[in-house]
Amino acid sequence: MNVLLATAEMAPIARVGGMAEAVAGLVAQLRQDGLEVTVALPDYSETPLEDEREIELEVPEWAGPCSVRIGTLDGAGPLALINGPGIRKPHPYNDRDGMAFPDNDLRFFAFSAAVAALSKLLQPDVLHLNDWHTAATVALLEKPPPTMLTIHTLGYQGVCDAGWLDRLVRSPELFMWYGSTNPLLGAIRLADRVVTVSPNYAAEILSEEHGMGLHEHLAAIGDRLVGVINGIDVKEWSPEADPYLTNHFSAGSIRGKTVNRNALMSEFRLDDSGPPQPIIGMVTRLVEQKGIDLTVDAARFLERVPARLVILGSGDAGLVSDLHELACRFPGRIGFANDYNASLGHLIFAGSDLLLMPSRFEPCGLAQMQAMAYGTIPVVTDVGGLSDTVIDADLDPENGTGFVSQSVDTAGIVDAIHRAARAWSAPKRRAAIRRRGMTTDWSWAAPAATYRSLYADLAAGNPAD
Repeated sequence: MNVLLATAEMAPIARVGGMAEAVAGLVAQLRQDGLEVTVALPDYSETPLEDEREIELEVPEWAGPCSVRIGTLDGAGPLALINGPGIRKPHPYNDRDGMAFPDNDLRFFAFSAAVAALSKLLQPDVLHLNDWHTAATVALLEKPPPTMLTIHTLGYQGVCDAGWLDRLVRSPELFMWYGSTNPLLGAIRLADRVVTVSPNYAAEILSEEHGMGLHEHLAAIGDRLVGVINGIDVKEWSPEADPYLTNHFSAGSIRGKTVNRNALMSEFRLDDSGPPQPIIGMVTRLVEQKGIDLTVDAARFLERVPARLVILGSGDAGLVSDLHELACRFPGRIGFANDYNASLGHLIFAGSDLLLMPSRFEPCGLAQMQAMAYGTIPVVTDVGGLSDTVIDADLDPENGTGFVSQSVDTAGIVDAIHRAARAWSAPKRRAAIRRRGMTTDWSWAAPAATYRSLYADLAAGNPAD
């Protein structure tokens, strides 16, 4: 089976959010399982390829000139890197101030036109689109191949000027949205199969609360909507072989985790005096979705728990300021690094006792799975993929892998932290919860098998079987 997968992000080439990791993990597993997958990406920075050949693509005048460089890249495999109007930028989406580039509509409509042209050349068995950046592709082909759309997050829909409707060749009326063009909506209506990145998120987005204005349209497609939980790269996220760690450990030999814990305390200059206290880690984008404001509120209660908190992330300037102020108010108890670097991120996963994810919504989430692989117990809200992957150890003592706040507010989060801290203080219970998380298979093997089955149904003309 031949699959053409189009995406705006894929690690390690273009990495902004979880989509980059998810696409890379899925593609690697699909190829390992024997599928031929061509990944089409914007050629943001002229990444050198091996065995490169360049092809001019036949696109509409407004989308040209467009070309594609086809070759391979170590760590990413075979790629088709597309260049077109405005594609080459220092960041996939935003300028230095974090503002979206004003020509993003042209950039990604042109990219979609190029993907459509590439599809005509390659004749794939299945066309797999990801998020709004590729969504217009399905309307720029008069007769597209069987098409799947994966929604990594519904919050970004690419809404733009109504003039783009005139450039679509197939069912432009399905992209109409209150006097504008909504690429994601149109693809939801036209795709043969729509996938979200967890089963619970697929159910949530049918509600007005989580549907971002599209809940009725998603409900209308019925069985064409399905949720498939993401996996993680278990080679990259392995405490037994992590190159960022100087001391490795496993479910059967956890001693090295203590060494990493000590290194983490030193890195953030945490106070080590008094009775033992759990370290709560966070590695996250600093945006409202991630509940950072709730973290700031909950942190006032950490001394009573008691616990310490370390946070690594970047994002909203207001939240950055709040976290800096919090760390200054509680030196030795709270540490904050306004940054992201892989080495420190891996150390936080390895050295923390608990991982906090107080998300308002979370289509899938990867950090909770990465944490459990490192024996770090997650404390999460009951939303999206967090609900699908974390079992509350108080509600289900035999199978629990973490602690789940039933409400997305400060009171619920503080309660879940309290419960997690009590479990951490009981060595046998802590060890049992850790072991369950560390021995769960978080790889892409099972998700990729589901995608293969969905592809096969699409290719056979059975999109909703």
